[in-house]
Amino acid sequence: MFNSAVNVKTTVALAAAAALLAPAAAQAKIIEIGQLDPAPVPSCPRSCNAVSRTTGYQAKVGTNRGLMTVPQAGRIVAWTITLSKPGPSQIKFFQDNLGGEAKAGLAVIKTAPHLMATTRSLSPVETLTPYFGQTVQFPLTQSIRVHKHDTIGLNVQTWAPALAVGLGGDTSWRASRSQAQCRDTQTQTAQKVGQTTQYRCLYRTARLAYTATLVTDPGT
Repeated sequence: MFNSAVNVKTTVALAAAAALLAPAAAQAKIIEIGQLDPAPVPSCPRSCNAVSRTTGYQAKVGTNRGLMTVPQAGRIVAWTITLSKPGPSQIKFFQDNLGGEAKAGLAVIKTAPHLMATTRSLSPVETLTPYFGQTVQFPLTQSIRVHKHDTIGLNVQTWAPALAVGLGGDTSWRASRSQAQCRDTQTQTAQKVGQTTQYRCLYRTARLAYTATLVTDPGT
């Protein structure tokens, strides 16, 4: 089931129309960063897993290592997340241990050698609880400027049931945690704008269920 926080199609269409107010030879494009078939299916309520208190990005899906890499300069106008539907006891456990209601947003990250990365921008944080069991798209009131080769991450302030597990060994995501923290899911490691850290933790056989809508600069 698809749910929209507002009229997303209209919002994205207006953003694209604004970008297209340029000569006909220099047209913008709309690209959904992270979209890949088959779409990931988060794990709850069976064997319920959630992303918690970190900033992460999908490192690899099969042979695709650039799934969350911005292909062209432009602006992010919306982001989408697929949420599983945890049961009442699961929700209580996560809320009691991870800071309350499920909340997340988008992160724009500039990667560097040795798994270092700096957070360029963050979207507003959204409360996810009303959308459990759905795919929801959040349009951005203020679009986010991105550059070619930036990485789009998921910034989870508390927790988010948006993790597909039990996938192949060629699927993995990275989190903004030190190597010693890979098993520590409660310490807050969600990034702030301008913060630089090492994305040392690699979680195999799992996929983060999010995408971002990019409107490219005309002519790029």
